[in-house]
Amino acid sequence: MKRVYLILAIAGAVIPVMFFLGVFHSEPVTVAGFVPALFVNGPAGGFAADLLISSAVFWIYMFSTRASSKLTPWPFIVLNLCIGLSCALPAYLYRRAVLAELNG
Repeated sequence: MKRVYLILAIAGAVIPVMFFLGVFHSEPVTVAGFVPALFVNGPAGGFAADLLISSAVFWIYMFSTRASSKLTPWPFIVLNLCIGLSCALPAYLYRRAVLAELNG
């Protein structure tokens, strides 16, 4: 599964960035303009809300298991905020699998 997590983390970084670069290239984007665009219509709002809730659950999970997993959540929070959950979650699972393999 470790390899699958790594492939998904890479895909989860590349694919969203391709979409964001297209938007950033076509028009100047500010935080004040980006946030309302997330909720421009019902389907977009539903996806945005789902992503925000899923990210919150992921953060809570990371903080609640940090002692047993021996992973600091901060690098994955940065990934989540800068790229997205589609990169941060599989990157976290990959790192956990690597640590589990090292610890036997």
